[in-house]
Amino acid sequence: MTAREFIEITEETKLAPYATKSARSIGRTLYGNEPDDYRTCFQRDRDRILYSKVFKDLQHKTQVFLINEGDFYRTRLTHTLEVAQHARTFARALRLNEDLCEAIALAHDLGHPPFGHAGEETLNDLLKDDGGFEHNLQSLRVVDFLEKRYQHYDGLNLCFETREGIARHNTTHDHPDTPPEFHSFPRSSLEAQVVNIADPLAYCAHDLEDALNAGYLRLKDLRNMDNPLVSRVFERCRSKYPDILQADTVLQSRILVRTLIEEANIAVIQQTSRNIAQHGISSVEKARNFPEDIVAAPAGIWENFDALKTYLFENVYRKPQVCIMNEKGKLIIRRIFHHLEKRPEMLPRTYKIRFDEAPDPSGKRRILADYISGMTDRYVMDLHMMMFEPYEKVMFEFRE
Repeated sequence: MTAREFIEITEETKLAPYATKSARSIGRTLYGNEPDDYRTCFQRDRDRILYSKVFKDLQHKTQVFLINEGDFYRTRLTHTLEVAQHARTFARALRLNEDLCEAIALAHDLGHPPFGHAGEETLNDLLKDDGGFEHNLQSLRVVDFLEKRYQHYDGLNLCFETREGIARHNTTHDHPDTPPEFHSFPRSSLEAQVVNIADPLAYCAHDLEDALNAGYLRLKDLRNMDNPLVSRVFERCRSKYPDILQADTVLQSRILVRTLIEEANIAVIQQTSRNIAQHGISSVEKARNFPEDIVAAPAGIWENFDALKTYLFENVYRKPQVCIMNEKGKLIIRRIFHHLEKRPEMLPRTYKIRFDEAPDPSGKRRILADYISGMTDRYVMDLHMMMFEPYEKVMFEFRE
């Protein structure tokens, strides 16, 4: 018996009947299966994503605060790792497949362009007549085609279940049009649903911590919110840490966010467990064919969480400092896009070849979006400087 076979047998006996089992994966539907004696198919997916160049580049992409605003704020990479950790917590508690959850979580933002949602909005506007730009579908495009690591095919050749979790990643900000390939099931796997809820929980809680540390919000402001969830979290903090008000702001914010995460995670695990029992979810097929998501938070808590997200949007994401940098990012992307459209000879060789071979202007603009969305914040700012400013920075990493 190989190590992989042992793990697969263990999954059959230890995981819940509604969990996605590695041995029953639909498989690698793009370029065929590639057996491994030591890792399951989902473990290989996770590893392929983790070792990819595009994953490494997430460390230099904006979450909320641009990279050059400071070294202590979250990046797209740290956000991704936090989503993966939330997802693993849920998976372990619900006896789901942790490896599949982790693979989907690690890949869910691979297609995010520089400058966060401001960059995505800009590319979507630039491609409004060409199908638009949506970062989840771009993540699928990255793992299916754009990442180059293998001699005989493009992309990472991931399993259907991992690719489905990427394509059907659905949150408050994410509503991609699911490609027809994934229409076979009314719902995605429970593992994909776990990542769908782990993402907003992670960015809301951790963006809150960054906003407090940046001074964009004060703990006093939060205490004055009329939000039952936030009030309950403050009460738990005071009960568990009676001297919390004597601590410095950084420690207070960390304790607050940690308690908020605990409160939200426990609520999701308990509500999901109730949903599984109430609706008799006894197999993967029943979970996939149920008309609603099984993984969920109680309605009241989710409403409070939405209210907190709205509060962050109004009091952090719309701060002048954030808006100014977002508009600067939009201007940089738009300017580079239009310039390259007129002067494609400035494209790196591999993108120039694809640009020349594209059959129509729409295809050419999609290739420009591929190029720009793969850039880090630092790279796109350096490229803008090299293109348009008198000072010429030598870019030793000019991408091929």
